[in-house]
Amino acid sequence: MVSTRYDLGALTVVLVFGTVLTRVLLLRTRGIQAMKFGDLDKTDFLIPPFALLYFYLIFANAFAWPTVVHNQLWNMPWLAWIGVVLCATGFLLMLLSLISFGSSFRVGIDITHPDQLVTSGIFALTRNPMYVAFACVLIGEFLIYPSWILLIYLVAGFALFHRQVMREEACLRRHYGAEYLAYSERVRRYL
Repeated sequence: MVSTRYDLGALTVVLVFGTVLTRVLLLRTRGIQAMKFGDLDKTDFLIPPFALLYFYLIFANAFAWPTVVHNQLWNMPWLAWIGVVLCATGFLLMLLSLISFGSSFRVGIDITHPDQLVTSGIFALTRNPMYVAFACVLIGEFLIYPSWILLIYLVAGFALFHRQVMREEACLRRHYGAEYLAYSERVRRYL
C-alpha cells in the first residue's frame, strides 16, 4: 500500500511534465515556438539541475532506488492519500490550463510573439492555474513522502513560482495594458 502512494506520486510527475512537453512539441509542429524558458533571464538555467534531483527523489521513493533521504518527518498514511488527491488535482488543473491556453501556451515569457490574452476557461477562476497546479503537485508529493528535502523543495518552489508570476504579470501589463488590468481586478492571482 505504501508503494502505491509512491507510485502514484511518480506517475503524477511523469503525467504533468509529459503533458507540458507534448504540448510544446505539438505547437512546434504548427510553427509555434512555445519553449521560451531562459530567454529573458539566463539564471533560469540554474533550475533544471535542481528539478532533476527532485524527480530522482520522487522516483527513488517509488522504486526503492538509493537516496540521500532515509527518514520521513511523520508516518500518517491518511495524510499521504491526501497528497495523492492533491497530485491528481494538480494534474487536472494542468490539463484544464493547457486546454484553456490553446495556442497561446508558452514555457517562459514570449515578448517577441505574444498571443492573445487568455481569460476564459480555468483562467476565469485563477490568473495562474499552471502555477496552482504545480503547487498542488509539490504539496502532494511532500505529503506522500514527508522529508526535509522535499520540504525545502516545496518552499523553494513556491518562491520560484511567485518570482515567475511577478515577471510574467509585468510583461502582461506592458503588452495588454488596460485589458490585463481589468482582468487582474476580476480574477485572483492564485486562488
